[in-house]
Amino acid sequence: MIVIMNPQSTEKEIEAILERLKQLGLAGHLSRGVERTVIGVVGKVFPELKDTLELLAGVDDVVPISRPFKLSCREFCPENTIVRVGNVAIGGDDLVVMAGPCAVETRQQLMDTARAVKAAGASILRGGAFKPSTSPYQFRGLGDDGLRLLAEAREETGLPVITEVMAPGDVELVARYADILQVGARNMQNFILLDEVGRTGKPVMLKRGMSATIQEWLLSAEYILAQGNRQLILCERGIRTFETYTRNTFDLSAIPVIQKLSHLPVIADPSHGTGKWYLVSPMARAAVAAGAHGLMIEVHPTPDTALKDGAQSLTFENFEKLMAAVSPVAAAVGKKMEGLARSG
Repeated sequence: MIVIMNPQSTEKEIEAILERLKQLGLAGHLSRGVERTVIGVVGKVFPELKDTLELLAGVDDVVPISRPFKLSCREFCPENTIVRVGNVAIGGDDLVVMAGPCAVETRQQLMDTARAVKAAGASILRGGAFKPSTSPYQFRGLGDDGLRLLAEAREETGLPVITEVMAPGDVELVARYADILQVGARNMQNFILLDEVGRTGKPVMLKRGMSATIQEWLLSAEYILAQGNRQLILCERGIRTFETYTRNTFDLSAIPVIQKLSHLPVIADPSHGTGKWYLVSPMARAAVAAGAHGLMIEVHPTPDTALKDGAQSLTFENFEKLMAAVSPVAAAVGKKMEGLARSG
């Protein structure tokens, strides 16, 4: 249920509604748009609630919402959410490219990659310090040392950093170094972790689980939003199907579906979505054409020696080619590539 306020409603009237909801054992989440202010009602609503709320001063309308994801739905916030990280805006007219290695391996590897992706036009540096692995015998990241290297790369290049946090107990540590906290596909339904990243107030990128429906994905987003953190980005990274030729099946249709259902920005990760480096560029172009607000691309100086995901990583040269190929597609759908413009 959402409460739509009259354009002339006062702060006192808004506070009175929030207090009334609290008295009824419900939570009210405020969304201030350009044209209207909306209060999302979260909790176990009852049939008489609509009539009760319509009596309160400043209320223009009360609209029941049947969707289980209240705060992420477009009815709650009809205007697109824009997540700001420094001077980078995600969710607006810019196509934002996040690029870097799957895992931070060495200082040289990370610094070389950071310089290369910035030169090619990326706006955000990605790199994993803590890495989930299917096998416990695979490389699982440098941990604290990796975080410090990411901070050093940010200091030199000026690129904001996105990195994954895997455990609730690591949130405070990772938040000290990262500009965006990434919740990976395997942790999409780690609800304690979602609560913790929500409480930080820092930008969060939530990846779709490998077997998750779109509704399950948006319900996971609710955990972060319900903590008062509206700086949330979604990431489509492919889902598990019966197909075995590619690592995952990259669900392009999820991008326009999310934009219809939700106000949250959506990023595409064709690297994990396909698992094959030569498919990354064509699927990146397709994702941009489908309306993605940005891309997450894995780049490595020498993919054949990478400790993680070398098969889906681009060389510096191939990343430059991808950026050049994506640019006209972005222009065709009304997106600007600010990073590419600055690099040129």
